[in-house]
Amino acid sequence: MNTALLRLLALPLLFAALPAAAQPAGLPEALRGAWAAGDCAAPKAVLALSARSAVRIDPEGPTRLWRFAAIAPLADWTLGTATGPEAPRLLLRGTADALETAEPDPKLRDAALPGTPAIQAWRRCATLPLPFVMNHAEGVAMLPALEVIEAGCTGAPRACAEAIVAAGDVSRDGKLAAAEIGRLTRGFAWMAAAFDGGPAEALGAATGAGTVAGLLAGRLAVEAMDYDGDGRISAEEMVVDTASFGSHPGSAAGQPFRLEGVMEGAGMLRGLLEGLLNR
Repeated sequence: MNTALLRLLALPLLFAALPAAAQPAGLPEALRGAWAAGDCAAPKAVLALSARSAVRIDPEGPTRLWRFAAIAPLADWTLGTATGPEAPRLLLRGTADALETAEPDPKLRDAALPGTPAIQAWRRCATLPLPFVMNHAEGVAMLPALEVIEAGCTGAPRACAEAIVAAGDVSRDGKLAAAEIGRLTRGFAWMAAAFDGGPAEALGAATGAGTVAGLLAGRLAVEAMDYDGDGRISAEEMVVDTASFGSHPGSAAGQPFRLEGVMEGAGMLRGLLEGLLNR
């Protein structure tokens, strides 16, 4: 199964032992959404902003992805400090229709900001070129979806599982089907390419390559955790054993089997099932 998907579906367990972390303030809501540099019909670059993420997609240059660990006001700017080497920063200021951004020199301390960085102007566009949207829509949608998952995965495993379902539940039926898991997988593939700084065409290629992997990952995940056989995974199925961890009473009436015997029995069961499936 896709490694990123395994990590996603394991989040309820991974986060259960972690203390709740304070969530930073998000980017101003008026700034969130998609912005274009230049003409909306043929943008020189596109900037997508969510609560704690920003991605710049440049048809002629490397992609930039910021995932903000800290966001704070700075004079008439908003300063976002991202995770990763050198903690890259992004300055933003604007209104619902106009935006300016700047990337400070990494050597400049926060106390000296904003300094005199080169400023990039952006405009809000009602629509963007269809080929661009088709190549990048799923990936960009993964940014706020991942934030929903991270916000839910700061406490109990059940809340984390519910956040994963909420982030991927396109049909709004409260469960994840194979196709919805595949969409999450494709989104992660796009994000990985963006994090690596690949060009725009590499991001689109990553989404395309993730289609087959996402289909397989979705089917395998459903087969592994669909205990009620309805073809979908619920939050309860993801964390079926975590709510009562260590509290099963068991029974004192029997004597322990030899572990080897248990394994032999499991092997016989697997052989029986394989024989039935291969008839």
